[in-house]
Amino acid sequence: MKILVTGGLGFIGSHTTVELQNKGYEVIIIDDLSNSTEKVLDGIVAITGKRPIFEKIDLKERSKVEDFFKRHQDVAGVIHFAASKAVGESVEKPLLYYENNIGALVYLLKELSQKNKSSFIFSSSCTVYGQADKMPITESAPVKPAESPYGNTKQMGEEIIRDTCKVTPGINAIALRYFNPMGAHPSGEIGELPIGVPQNLVPFITQTGMGIREQLSVFGDDYPTEDGTCIRDYIHVVDLAKAHVVALERLLNGKNQDNYEVFNVGTGKGSSVLEVIKSFEKVSGKKLNYKIVDRRPGDITSAYADTTKANKVLGWKAESTLDEAMKSAWLWEEKIRK
Repeated sequence: MKILVTGGLGFIGSHTTVELQNKGYEVIIIDDLSNSTEKVLDGIVAITGKRPIFEKIDLKERSKVEDFFKRHQDVAGVIHFAASKAVGESVEKPLLYYENNIGALVYLLKELSQKNKSSFIFSSSCTVYGQADKMPITESAPVKPAESPYGNTKQMGEEIIRDTCKVTPGINAIALRYFNPMGAHPSGEIGELPIGVPQNLVPFITQTGMGIREQLSVFGDDYPTEDGTCIRDYIHVVDLAKAHVVALERLLNGKNQDNYEVFNVGTGKGSSVLEVIKSFEKVSGKKLNYKIVDRRPGDITSAYADTTKANKVLGWKAESTLDEAMKSAWLWEEKIRK
């Protein structure tokens, strides 16, 4: 069975491709290589023994999207990761984000709406909740006004899919709202490859541990939390990848109750920035050079998932601990710097 993974050479996309191939699916990757490299394919082959089909396509080019679906009429499902994802950059370049993240989604859905039946998994985010009123966050928590154009594209993306599903019974879709992915494949063959300054805490920690960055800045220690630093739900990327496969199979097997569903994907446990630093020091045996600085605008105090729905309805549960995920991130960092 053929599955299209857009953004399949990126961090989460590459790990999801591995899990799909491990379960016998034939994967086609579309990626424009704006935030990844073709070398990732070698890592996927090293793990699975199979090279996915790869097409370098910019999904903003509608004619190329149409041409792809003409050539691949037997695509049974789409997992859509391809998007620009830096919050700060989105504030500076909103139109780029709306064009990349909304344009591509619309073109994909237009093609899928012409098929008799299609399954669509959307890569959404816990940013849609903003600072939720209570923890842990359930799927019924209100969607708050977005803090950034990036967050807004995830909210709008969900709304576009929901509106499309209402009038297109042939499309079955699931939006996965994930929390903070981290780590790398235990084989050390694929992982997170941030271009330039990392946007996420964990690669910033591992790069500081490696001496690539001189010091980690911890933004604020005066939040109303146990140690004063922000709390997030860090999920191992392999657990997250498996959730995509489980969600896709729910649709392919017709187990979904509605043709548009939403699930939180996290561990259900919140960890503070200082706890994440301690985890790194424990698994690496290194002291991390960090300093407390002022709060960063736009940062919320706390966000961690209530994963009851994913656990019970999808039958999926995160398995890795923070230390296990951190250990895999550190092994990957050591490998790529050799």
